[in-house]
Amino acid sequence: MLREKPNWQPQEGESTDAEHRGGAFRISDEGAVMALERRKRIVQRNELVNHAGRNQLRRAKPFEVSRHAVTNAWYSVKSNHGAHGIDGQSIAEFEKDLRNNLYKLWNRLSSGSYFPPAVRAVEIPKSNGKKRLLGIPTVADRVAQTVVRNRFEQLVDPYFHKDSYAYRSGKSALDAIDATRKRCWQYDWVLEFDIRSAFDNIDHDLMLKAVCHHTPCRWTRLYIKRWLKAPLERDGRVEARDKGTPQGGGCLPAAIQPLSPLCI
Repeated sequence: MLREKPNWQPQEGESTDAEHRGGAFRISDEGAVMALERRKRIVQRNELVNHAGRNQLRRAKPFEVSRHAVTNAWYSVKSNHGAHGIDGQSIAEFEKDLRNNLYKLWNRLSSGSYFPPAVRAVEIPKSNGKKRLLGIPTVADRVAQTVVRNRFEQLVDPYFHKDSYAYRSGKSALDAIDATRKRCWQYDWVLEFDIRSAFDNIDHDLMLKAVCHHTPCRWTRLYIKRWLKAPLERDGRVEARDKGTPQGGGCLPAAIQPLSPLCI
């Protein structure tokens, strides 16, 4: 192995900067930090600097939204597919710059600066000839909704009735059909009822109170309230949310409208 000359000096015109020669990318001062790790005094100093940096990060990010939660939400949204929102960005296009897109979303969620964009409104025909309005959020907004849903759902799901199947994790319409088939052999009568425009008539103030009752998480409350206020874009026009207009994606309650800040 070549030994370093004791009186070696860089010659004029020669560079002392090492070039990246493949392998993992490293920041410019990483080599200096690694070379000084043998000295306990220097390592302790770096740890103090890193600790101070983390404290500054906490002050800049008032909400503790983990990057892991955002990544998991993305995989859930990707597996569900779905159409594009008002920005025209598909899931495939979002994934082309996935790292930056997820970082920007996490940064805004954790700093409290995330505001959901308008929801694309699409009319879906019903069997009775009428139409139902479906709201389609952007891909990024669906990821953000899933972050909140994954956190909030585990708190409220135990309070749902065992025969509640809609919009619940691990349950589907097929499960409801299976339960109905079994009970057809147990009972000689059937009671069927449908609440007309059920979501249109929900007291949204009470709904928000229920959210506050089940979670003390400030950012969960904050972003649910903001989603309730998100406007609609229909036929190229942005309009305020009407009572009962769905957010879409199955991530939030189907009936939403601007709410008063009861506990945010």
